[in-house]
Amino acid sequence: MTPEPATICLGCWQNLRVPIPLRGPLSAPFRLFGVRPSRMNPNTCTICEMAFSKIMKARAVTIDASILFADLRGYTTLTQTIAPGGLTSLLDAFYDDCAAAIWRYDGLLNKTIGDAVFAIFNFPVKRDDHPVQALLAARQIQRSFQHRHDALVQAIGAGNIELGIGIGIDSGDTNFGEFGQAHRDLTAIGTVVNRAARAQAMAKAGEILVTTAVRERTRDMITATGSDYALKGFDEPVTLFPA
Repeated sequence: MTPEPATICLGCWQNLRVPIPLRGPLSAPFRLFGVRPSRMNPNTCTICEMAFSKIMKARAVTIDASILFADLRGYTTLTQTIAPGGLTSLLDAFYDDCAAAIWRYDGLLNKTIGDAVFAIFNFPVKRDDHPVQALLAARQIQRSFQHRHDALVQAIGAGNIELGIGIGIDSGDTNFGEFGQAHRDLTAIGTVVNRAARAQAMAKAGEILVTTAVRERTRDMITATGSDYALKGFDEPVTLFPA
């Protein structure tokens, strides 16, 4: 966990042992050359992003990672009933809560997809306990949004519409790289990503569902009994645990 904004880029330090200043007076010369905090994780820098793009062009890099998907429940229904300003406020609150939690626990906010976010843990900031970090981030997202819930419902006029966040997490070997020809995209793909996305789709508002791999790697943080789910694209039922 990085409880405060890092003063040097954690990615450059861990991977290259190069102390690139992110904040403070020493960062000023670097800013002149376009080196600044990354939008995907402000504790890493734009040098990391460029390095990843070059390194990942091989498209065959496999990393052990935890993948987190979070989706804002009730948003689609609200688009038909409330003004655009209310929708903007709702998405701002959702994105802010997700980003703060993901970055605090050293995750990479890889994508925002409409009313959903996609995060990767253990890259580029490496953590042996990345499933724990992903779970802690998920729990913080739920706590933060629940704290806002009543005020948001009242402010945007959500009425009786169920408003909350569903989260899914999986861990394991994941392909990470740049994919595409006409449009190249730096992201993670593979079974772990798909399973995390499907787990998120099964999660109810306010719920976190994790796979057996996450449960086994987070020790006693998860005590609930799992249930089998028929996930789209998977031939066999997948056991998911509320966390």
